[in-house]
Amino acid sequence: MKLLKLIFVFLLLVSCHQKPVYELESFQVDEGWGYTIAVNHKVLIKQTVIPTLSKQESFKSRTDALKVGNLVLERIKQNLSPTIAKKDLILLEIAL
Repeated sequence: MKLLKLIFVFLLLVSCHQKPVYELESFQVDEGWGYTIAVNHKVLIKQTVIPTLSKQESFKSRTDALKVGNLVLERIKQNLSPTIAKKDLILLEIAL
């Protein structure tokens, strides 16, 4: 009986520590594209403009939005700052 209780408690603890579910989706805006990143089905980031640009401009293509979204998502998964710098946009060959 003790062993059964111990197994039950162990399984309960393991089930509480499930890995997060990450989702990256692109969406169209008036003049281009944006992306959202959700963790466990809750939106964490909704990006409608290209970060670091002084002007408010959307991504020119779905591909560009997803490239930046993937970089941000990888940083989040690694517990790094999701901040995007202009050099990141250049390395990803994002149309500016």
